[in-house]
Parts: sequence; C-alpha cells; structure tokens
Amino acid sequence: MDITIHNTFLPHDDPEASVAFYRDVLGFEVRADVGRGKMRWITVGPAGGAGTSIVLSPPDAGPGITEDERRVIAEMMAKGTYAIITLATPDLDGVFDRLQAGGAEVVQEPTDQPYGIRDCAFRDPAGNLIRINQLR
Repeated sequence: MDITIHNTFLPHDDPEASVAFYRDVLGFEVRADVGRGKMRWITVGPAGGAGTSIVLSPPDAGPGITEDERRVIAEMMAKGTYAIITLATPDLDGVFDRLQAGGAEVVQEPTDQPYGIRDCAFRDPAGNLIRINQLR
C-alpha cells in the first residue's frame, strides 16, 4: 500500500501570531492562507518540502459545534490539552536553541527519555503542544 500523510490540522485562535510562530520562529513556509480575520485556514510546512503540511484552522468553524462545545474547546486550548503534534530533527539542540531564542514557550528542555528517544517540547501561540524528537 502506498499511503502518506498529506495534512494534519491544528487549531489557532490568532492567525497572525500563528503565522509569526510557524514561519518566523519554527522556520516553516506558508503554503496557503485562505479566509479572512480569525476565520483563516493557513497551511504551513518545512521550507522547500513538498510533503506533509499542517493546516492551522479555526477550532470552532464547524456548523454543528454547539456553544458548550466551543467553550470546552477554548478551555482545552487555554490549558494546552486540545492538540499535539510531534516533529523530528537531526539537530534537536540547535532547533531548541532557535525556538527558545524566538520566544517560544518551553514545556520541556531536550531530555533523554527512558523509552529511548531524546526530545523537547514547546507550545505554539494557541497552546498546541509541539514535541520535537531527535532523529538518530
């Protein structure tokens, strides 16, 4: 079977802050930006790469979402428990230093985990947890 991951979605509540983080701090390119105001779907991914993309989307844009669900989503985003993505790099320390210097919220410094990986963690402006694994 020849199947790849094309897009994954993360919520945003401030499109300008999200673009600044993913483009200017993380170094991703903006591949698409559609919509207006807070109702924007912004596609980002590693610069020069045509592979998997992240679509930053309004978390409550669906027509079937109730006000109670909107409230729960907002609360979970504020706590950083709504969405997670794991990225990977051969230079974990260099990426960590660049993200920390760019003002990203550090959740965990580079750490050798007992289950065999070395990783670190940050939060993006919407509270999404971003784990970054060291490639071996």
